Amino acid sequence: MSANPSQPVAPSGVDLDRVALIVTGADLRAEIADRPLAYRLQRAMLDWRDIYAPDADEPGTPGARPFDVLVCSDVWFLSNPEMTQRPTISVGGPAVNALTAHLADKAPSAYVIDDVLIVQLDLDFRDLRGCCWGKDRGATEAAVSEFIDRYLDQFMQATADRIEHGG
Repeated sequence: MSANPSQPVAPSGVDLDRVALIVTGADLRAEIADRPLAYRLQRAMLDWRDIYAPDADEPGTPGARPFDVLVCSDVWFLSNPEMTQRPTISVGGPAVNALTAHLADKAPSAYVIDDVLIVQLDLDFRDLRGCCWGKDRGATEAAVSEFIDRYLDQFMQATADRIEHGG
């Protein structure tokens, strides 16, 4: 348990000021369909970090890797209001993910196939919270793929910049 009840509970050794989050629903359908997609996205984000983020072993680079990428449930995320400004991608539709339901009418649409899938994201990368979801598991998988192919690099660069500058 955290020493300060107002602080979110983090896995040992994780600095929550230096994380990006991928949020899935806690609903059983989300656990089955969306969590594996979240882990796929996490792997892509960690691969980007490993290639482009400074490594602690490089001369002149202080500290460890600049951030980590965690997958968590919407219940944990929404129960820790201080986490709501962390760079975050929500995976899964509003029916199974409370964060997507919250952001669905707030986050701008970046990529849409009408009545099939949507990637919601601020393409100026000022607000680093977005969603990937579709009408079913296959469409949500396609939305995650579109995010990775079209927006991952810019999102991760903005994430690395924000975390490195304490934002």
